[in-house]
Amino acid sequence: MKIDAVILGGGVAGLWLLDEIVRQNYSAILLEAFELGSGQTVASQGIIHGGLKYSLKGKLTSSAKNISEMPSIWRKCLQGEREPNLSSVKLRSQYCHLWRTNSLRSKLGMFGARFGLRVLPEAISFDQRPKVLKHCPGEVTLLKEQVLSPESLVKFFLKKHHNRILKIDADKGVNWETSSIGHVKKIVLCNTNHQSKMQMEPVRTIFTAGAGNATLREQVGLSGEKMQRRPLQMVMVRGNLPILNGHCVDGMKTRITITTDEDSNGRTVWQVGGQLAETGVSMVETELIKLAKNELKETLPGMEFDGLEWTTYCVDRAEGATAAGLRPDTVQILQEGNTITAWPTKLVLAPVLAEEICKLVASNAPVNSDTNIVEFFKDWLRPNVAPPPWETAAKWFSRDGFEVHRKNVA
Repeated sequence: MKIDAVILGGGVAGLWLLDEIVRQNYSAILLEAFELGSGQTVASQGIIHGGLKYSLKGKLTSSAKNISEMPSIWRKCLQGEREPNLSSVKLRSQYCHLWRTNSLRSKLGMFGARFGLRVLPEAISFDQRPKVLKHCPGEVTLLKEQVLSPESLVKFFLKKHHNRILKIDADKGVNWETSSIGHVKKIVLCNTNHQSKMQMEPVRTIFTAGAGNATLREQVGLSGEKMQRRPLQMVMVRGNLPILNGHCVDGMKTRITITTDEDSNGRTVWQVGGQLAETGVSMVETELIKLAKNELKETLPGMEFDGLEWTTYCVDRAEGATAAGLRPDTVQILQEGNTITAWPTKLVLAPVLAEEICKLVASNAPVNSDTNIVEFFKDWLRPNVAPPPWETAAKWFSRDGFEVHRKNVA
């Protein structure tokens, strides 16, 4: 069977790309070995940001420039004004708050936040502040950057493209035949559901598997060293918490970034990232939790943290390799043979990644009808959507560092 594109990796990059390719009348399927969104996508905070953290130096950096248009594109999608129509995706908030501490660095950071952003912070009155920010010094602003549920986003794409998204066995599900390094001649898929096989001849093979791209590249004869990882250790807090989505700015960094959701038992959950998550990479979880408590006390004065439960989770930001391992300015796409390897760098840049790859796909005429492809794979297994990290955390700790809950892990 001939096919225009075979995508491997079911995070936001692969799913958005699948949607874009199909809408341009090309045939495509997406293969996922684990759960859709597992890895970076569902673990992300879901902020559709326009480059705040890249503009705090008070000048227009390359990263800030490349990401500045994203809130507008996503807002139109989330309002159903352009494709993909994401109006059914769950929004955590229509905006983020931006606040600071009393330090000089924090004051300078708030000043720098006004440079290079397409969506500028808007000052709000004291009465308009949420209760949790009433005791913060200096001004509090609104940044009209939406916050969505990554899990809901993944579920949307699975529902829309259910017939084109296939579950495969990570070890035995795919066999490659290459005619030269990076040129995939044939892909043989093994269906574990019915013990059947399907042989395909792809015009393009596209890797969007995040950290998994390194292994995939090696399987088709390419170097896995074209990728780098930048790790984070995020903090989560659950209990009787107020709803808060936003950033505390400190100098040229976002000291903490907080997003809010609800777990399956109706408890409010905060994901806490920002500089805290980068600093915490080298810490054991109890040490990072202690630091997080101190950071939250300093950045949210007047708030009580009694009766809450705490945990952490680790996630790698997988990207194309750069000099000295620095953060890439924008999406990264490598084309070698008929294989494309792609990293969006951030969730918010998925539309740009899809647009650029579709230009490469469109350089060839369609080779097969998408209707035919859907019919071929109607009996294959479909992957599940990965749950958010607070649903899978192995253990939670009390304020005093005592373990209060351990999840049974098979």
